[in-house]
Amino acid sequence: MKFDFLSESDQAYFIHKASTLVEALPFIREHRGDTIVIKYGGHAMGDPKLAKSFARDIGLIKEVGIFPVVIHGGGPQIAEKLKTKNITSKFVDGLRVTDAETVKVVEDVLANEINSEIVKAISDSGGKAVGLSGNKNNLLSATKLKVEVKDSDGKEPERILSK
Repeated sequence: MKFDFLSESDQAYFIHKASTLVEALPFIREHRGDTIVIKYGGHAMGDPKLAKSFARDIGLIKEVGIFPVVIHGGGPQIAEKLKTKNITSKFVDGLRVTDAETVKVVEDVLANEINSEIVKAISDSGGKAVGLSGNKNNLLSATKLKVEVKDSDGKEPERILSK
C-alpha cells in the first residue's frame, strides 16, 4: 500500500502513533471497564501544547473503554495568584498553612480557573467532562491537620499550628 499523499514527517508521525497504540493494547485490554485516577499536576498544566495533548489522551482513554477520573493540582497557579494579591504563603515542614484569605484564593484558582480549563480542553478535544469541586455540596470533608513545630534543636514541640 502506498502513502504517497503523506509527507515523510506525517508518515513518521502516524507510524509512531500506531506503534504507541500497539504497545498500549495489553494495558487497554487489562483495564477495559476500570475506573482509573489520573493526577494532573500544576506544573504539567503550564504548557498549552501539553495541556491540549493531555485532553486528547483523556478522551482516547474513555474511547477505549477505560473511565478516567482526573484529579488536578495547581500549586504554581495558586502561588502566582497569591503573589498578585500580595499574600505571602507560609509553609511548615513543606505544608502550606492556609488562613481564610488564602483559602478563598485557593478555591477560586482550583474550582473556577483550573477545573474549568480542564473541562473545556477535554470537551474541545471531543471528550465529555464534568468538573466537580470537593468543597461543594459536602463532596469531600477534611479534618484540620495539627503540626507540632520544634525549635531548631528539636527540644520544644509545644506550639501547635491550628486555630
